[in-house]
Amino acid sequence: MRTQVVTTEDQAELKQFLEDADLTLSGLDDPGVLVWIDRDDSGAVIGSTGFELSADRDHALIRSVAVHPDARGGGYGTVLARFALDEAARQGAGSAWLFSRRSGPFWQRLGFERADRDALAAVLPDTHQVRLFTKTGQLEREVAWSRPLTPRGLPAGE
Repeated sequence: MRTQVVTTEDQAELKQFLEDADLTLSGLDDPGVLVWIDRDDSGAVIGSTGFELSADRDHALIRSVAVHPDARGGGYGTVLARFALDEAARQGAGSAWLFSRRSGPFWQRLGFERADRDALAAVLPDTHQVRLFTKTGQLEREVAWSRPLTPRGLPAGE
């Protein structure tokens, strides 16, 4: 994996990649939204991962975890998700949260449990995704997930 921080030059390609994956594009150009991409040998984006931290830096909203259809299978999505979890823990977050209506089983395998979406919104009110979902009414349709983080980003006992 050759994960690199998204630069200004990567923004258009990242947005197209995430739009194709049907993920939220809001705030990707904000410095507080941390996103990384992987490229294949030809230079095409094949994976992304990222998060936003709460104002107190205690909570991370995991977002933009996506794998190109040709690169799926074999645990690549798990590698990307763990990268974001480890980095969020390294930056001081004690818990991770996310929205996912379609990928619950994937996140459960990584130690996430279903959570109250209003609790998520309460601890991460200033994130782009929460502000967008609240403003548009999408928050009421979302499924929230959370889990504690350890210094390595893994669930306790792993």
